[in-house]
Amino acid sequence: MKLCMIGTGYVGLVSGVCFSDLGNTVYCVDKDIKKINSLNKGVVPIFEPGLEEILKKNYKQKRLFFTTDLKKAVLNSDVIFICVGTPTKKNSDSADLKYVFNAVKALKKLISKYKIIVTKSTVPVTTGDKIEKILKNLKNKKLVDVVSNPEFLREGEAIRDFIYPDRVIIGTDSKKANKILKSLYLPIIKKSSRYFNTSRRGAELIKYASNSFLATKISFINEIANLCEQTGVDVKDVSLGMGSDQRIGDRFLRAGPAYGGSCFPKDTRALIDIGKKFKTNMSIVKSVVSSNNSRKLSLIEKAKLILNYKLTNKKITFLGVTFKPNTDDMREAASIPMINYFNKTNCKITYYDPSGEKNEFKHLKNVKYSNSLSAACLNSDLIILHTEWNEFKLLNFKKLVKKNNFKVFDMRNLYSPSKMKKLNIKYFGIGR
Repeated sequence: MKLCMIGTGYVGLVSGVCFSDLGNTVYCVDKDIKKINSLNKGVVPIFEPGLEEILKKNYKQKRLFFTTDLKKAVLNSDVIFICVGTPTKKNSDSADLKYVFNAVKALKKLISKYKIIVTKSTVPVTTGDKIEKILKNLKNKKLVDVVSNPEFLREGEAIRDFIYPDRVIIGTDSKKANKILKSLYLPIIKKSSRYFNTSRRGAELIKYASNSFLATKISFINEIANLCEQTGVDVKDVSLGMGSDQRIGDRFLRAGPAYGGSCFPKDTRALIDIGKKFKTNMSIVKSVVSSNNSRKLSLIEKAKLILNYKLTNKKITFLGVTFKPNTDDMREAASIPMINYFNKTNCKITYYDPSGEKNEFKHLKNVKYSNSLSAACLNSDLIILHTEWNEFKLLNFKKLVKKNNFKVFDMRNLYSPSKMKKLNIKYFGIGR
């Protein structure tokens, strides 16, 4: 099948590359000439394990094309996926759909024979209806079907998630479009996955509901962790006991920092906004957002307490700053408010992250990036384990720090408190 992916961000690039690896011809389109030139040279702009190798293979086999020429891509494609960003509007909770609608308006001028237009971007309920209004003449001529096909790719696990999806959601009442898209996804839905055809509005809401529920689980276990610290209970035991119940499940029940990334923060806010528009009080989701915001502040307070509120000239090392491992994504990472705060208190902050230096911290006078784990830890007063990259899971802290009386704040509960006590290391976890 011939496909067009509008937007070469995380969703468009990963989906386009993976679709080409299934044998389809894929045109990835973007207005960013610099990005397209880089992609044509095999340079991947995002950190995603395995993506570069698959991209180069399919580019070489001429199944994958990167271009700024939308017209050429559309004319040569059967299915057009809109994969542009839908960030939160400034001073608002609502999703900014200008990039989606700009893409649709551009398509309106180019389509002269039947195409399926698929929104893979995360969009609020009724967005598909609004797209149909823009394409009204084409719809009346039966030249387009507008479909919702939300993505559920986890950063750092995106290729695996694409090939072995939990589910493929297709929102359309068009039998023709549904048949074509089911054929497109057939190579992966055979692998014990589920293909689910629902209404377009249903598909749009499933995405927001899913992300908001997962965010709820994170905020819930973080609040339980606070209670565990007050009652002398290990939150890991609580998570295991809860997660063993199949009705609950153990995923997303790991206590730690506030959730961040490209999805949960903006999607929870957008769902609250959707509720307002439809006069529905999303009280639980509101509480989740409030709890997550409080989490950012409470962990700063805990770090201050660990240092006995003596912050001036203390050397703090952050191990990992991205919101999760196996990605370079810094969007709404919990490390940002923490590092910004300690920068203002004249601490000396060093950070090391396997995905490299971050623009978010380059302008901060008391913050330095280290490209060496050992150099970052040397002579630290406090080591904060912020992101659970694999290389942080078996560290010899005494050998790395080479200093007495240092402390470890393990925000991911990677280490055993009893073992750290035996090593005479002052260790602090989350909810334990």
